[in-house]
Amino acid sequence: MTIHQRAHAEHTDVMSTPRSSSWEYREILLPRGTKRDAARAALVELAEHGSWELARLRLYPDGRRRVWLRRKVIRAVRTA
Repeated sequence: MTIHQRAHAEHTDVMSTPRSSSWEYREILLPRGTKRDAARAALVELAEHGSWELARLRLYPDGRRRVWLRRKVIRAVRTA
């Protein structure tokens, strides 16, 4: 995915969802025309550098992709 395409990929961060309070979810919308290799490269980058994993992927008939990523929320425990 080029820098131009990455800038136009919409995303939203969702901290608390009804599914589970121990997971953080992120939704990414990839526009139609995004090549499979470019989408894979962008998701691999997020997975390696942000500790995200694929929760769900939806491919629409017009070529758009909606991707849900998730990662564990690590809560700090006060020691003092």
